[in-house]
Amino acid sequence: MTNPENPFDLIKRLLAQKQINPRDLFKNYLGLIIIVSIIALSILYKMFFTYVGPNEYGIKVKQVGFNAGVQKKVYGTGLHFLIPTMQSMERLPRDIQTLELTETPRMYRRMRNIKTGRPAHIQTSDGFYVDVDCTILYRIKDPYKVITTLGKKGIYESSILPKVEPAIKRTLGKLTTEEFYNSPLRVEKTNDAKKILQVEFEEKGLEVINVLVRYFHYSEEIQKNIEEKKLKDQLVFKNKAEARAAFEEAKLKKVIEEGEANVSVALAKGEAYVTMKNAERDNYVRKIHARADLLIKEAEAEKTRLKNIALRMGGSNQMVGIEMAKVLGGLETIILSSDGKNGLNPLDLKKTLNMFEVR
Repeated sequence: MTNPENPFDLIKRLLAQKQINPRDLFKNYLGLIIIVSIIALSILYKMFFTYVGPNEYGIKVKQVGFNAGVQKKVYGTGLHFLIPTMQSMERLPRDIQTLELTETPRMYRRMRNIKTGRPAHIQTSDGFYVDVDCTILYRIKDPYKVITTLGKKGIYESSILPKVEPAIKRTLGKLTTEEFYNSPLRVEKTNDAKKILQVEFEEKGLEVINVLVRYFHYSEEIQKNIEEKKLKDQLVFKNKAEARAAFEEAKLKKVIEEGEANVSVALAKGEAYVTMKNAERDNYVRKIHARADLLIKEAEAEKTRLKNIALRMGGSNQMVGIEMAKVLGGLETIILSSDGKNGLNPLDLKKTLNMFEVR
């Protein structure tokens, strides 16, 4: 097999044979120069510049020269100049990171900013083991401390995991098997684990935002025993609740009966009060009527007395005569004996007046 022909020898041969136009050759060379220049600029850009994203910290590391090592200056978003082979830029995430301790890490592997590990294997205070799925939310607070104490990206992440499980075991391990089902108590112990991790990682430039227990599971045998015990406890609670409900229902019934009796008594008292007030009203009315009748009788008697007194006074005889004259004035004819002792002579006025005792 023959070796391929050198490109420059091929161009010379084609020019000698006049199979290629020199102008086309110049155009091809110009395009080639542009392509080569772009490639060269890209290489220079890659060699001398690095880009720090908006959600990243940049920490410059000097390999050689004065003040070699990790630099304290933190670089923000943008392009930054680097000297090839002498300087490098470590980029650390600025946003919240997630560490998942779970039995199903596959579902998290493709998610950004989520690291996975095995669930925490915890021994409870009564001697049983439980696997706990936890979520730890944290972020980098001081990237310089992270680089100098834990290492570069990828290394510091692996340094976090060994610290997390002991802290969780230290706090949640104080719970009994049944107390794991007590949510407020479990949250309290989880917060204690967060405080421990916060102290542990604060010196290393990390801030623990939260520690969450998502799920926990025992072996099938232990789970079955717990469920059976819980069912028995629930049955006891149910019986107690039913007994208390019956007791409260009896109390309610008694209160209702007492209320109804009190209502009946109150109604009877009200009716008696109404009857008494009606009797008092009738008695008062009778008293007033009797008093009025008495006053009327007394007034009539007084009228008669005054009338009698008036009749006995002077001028009464004349009044009687006038009245008798009125009576006699209505008579058209009267026949009386005019002689004798008891005779009546109407023409003898003096005798007539004496007969009626008119003075």
